[in-house]
Amino acid sequence: MPNKKSNRFMPIIMAVCVVVGILIGTFYANHFQGNRLSIINSGSNKLNNLLHIVEGQYVDTVDVNDLVEKAMPQILSELDPHSVYISEKDVQMATDDLRGSFSGVGIEFTIRKDTLHVQKVISNGPAERAGLIAGDKIVRVDGDNFTGKELTNEVAMHRLKGPKDTKVKLGVLRFGEKKEREFTVTRGDIPTRSVTAAYMLDEETGYIRIRNFGENTYPELLIALAKLSQQGVRNLTIDLRGNTGGYLQSAVQIANEFLPKNRLIVYTQGRKSPRQDYTSDGRGSYQTIPLVVLIDEGSASASEILAGAIQDNDRGTVIGRRSFGKGLVQQPFEFNDHSMIRLTIARYYSPSGRCIQKPYVAGDNKDYEEDLMMRYQHGEFFSQDSIKHEGPAYKTRLGRLVYGGGGITPDIFVAEDTTNVTSYYKQAAMSGLIIQFAFEYTDNNRQKLDQYKTLDELVKYLKSLNTVELFAKYGESHGLKRRNLMIQKSHRMLESYINSRIVYNMMSEEAWLMFLNSDDPAIKETLRVFQQDSAFPAPAAKAEPSKRAA
Repeated sequence: MPNKKSNRFMPIIMAVCVVVGILIGTFYANHFQGNRLSIINSGSNKLNNLLHIVEGQYVDTVDVNDLVEKAMPQILSELDPHSVYISEKDVQMATDDLRGSFSGVGIEFTIRKDTLHVQKVISNGPAERAGLIAGDKIVRVDGDNFTGKELTNEVAMHRLKGPKDTKVKLGVLRFGEKKEREFTVTRGDIPTRSVTAAYMLDEETGYIRIRNFGENTYPELLIALAKLSQQGVRNLTIDLRGNTGGYLQSAVQIANEFLPKNRLIVYTQGRKSPRQDYTSDGRGSYQTIPLVVLIDEGSASASEILAGAIQDNDRGTVIGRRSFGKGLVQQPFEFNDHSMIRLTIARYYSPSGRCIQKPYVAGDNKDYEEDLMMRYQHGEFFSQDSIKHEGPAYKTRLGRLVYGGGGITPDIFVAEDTTNVTSYYKQAAMSGLIIQFAFEYTDNNRQKLDQYKTLDELVKYLKSLNTVELFAKYGESHGLKRRNLMIQKSHRMLESYINSRIVYNMMSEEAWLMFLNSDDPAIKETLRVFQQDSAFPAPAAKAEPSKRAA
């Protein structure tokens, strides 16, 4: 019996192979401009024939298109961890974040208890012009119910986004009201910002946070630099922590702003992609400003290109923890139905010759996906000596040793602060209860919180509330057992996390970052470096041999 069952599904399994011939043989050969690939005719014909046999002779009706959709991700996963298929319905979501704008209603939302809550309203955006405010609950869209377990972030974005100048009717419940209000919102262009903060850490030190590298990141950076220049900036910190990357060209443009002429920024090379060098043109306006770049394990791809260019050219100091290690170059290929694949065509190399990509096994992504967890368990987040470098050492322009084999290792290591972490704190944070409490508290007290117009005023008020005690009671009522000694030990961390979320709900992302940075070890280390005039690493400074992998 088991053999018969296996034989029954063999045609479906074989049909997966058909996708290779159909999508690569037919589509690539006929559709892509400048990216045509030749496929062996005999193999292509065989796969096409197999597809026709399955479609015509299989015992049950087969949806070939559905088969193809399900097979595409599996096929690409056999290549590397970053070659991916994006279905038609997901393409817009996958690309909106890196574009300069998208068309929608202009709100930031969160889903709580099967209901969409408006967390922020974009200033002068369509929703604000229509009359929506933060705290509103959207319960109906174009007359249809918009609540329940089926409501997900993807469903919400699909319903609220849409072509510019199209209208959508929203049924809204406002705090303290039982009667539903109706608003008609005309969708419009919503800007997506990748430079989310630019302010002065002290009288001389500017700080710029880059969330990702999109179409408008470089002009946004120039605006931020101009703003800081007017405030007398003499030192600069660029924060790339948690920045998962984006467009190569944006990273190259930004690196060019800080490097002298004819400095290699990055180069790419692949089997079918000849080496391509990206070098600075000497036109940057900030070629001599003392510079620090912050990275961590969440910094990837374009972030690593920028950090690697600064480090290998000895242009500034890289501070934080080893970056993610994503150094594969993807090129998008769009299909007739507007779905697409991002296919790896080359690798990134830093100026010293380091391959940024961490090791992986083709077709087996488990260890790759669990790499950060393994780093954590190995102790890499807490001790520089625990960093395992794969491969040889390389030299920067001034002769300092740097290492390849996965990510950018910082010049100055800053451990993750776990001094006062307790099991209570971990459960409170990982369960989402802190974020849930902060949102509900904000939602129930917006009128009161609105009275505080500056960050200092709001933080002072929150401290007077003892939000940790308020959360402890909330957590206990939601299944988190109260642990007084643990709460006391983790009090500072709990207070910072809780208050930061309330600040985020009530103010801008810049204000939120200002609050977090005020007690951030990496920021403190950054200011120490500038105070010692050591933002330019000295030629003699070398990584200790003991820090190489055994």
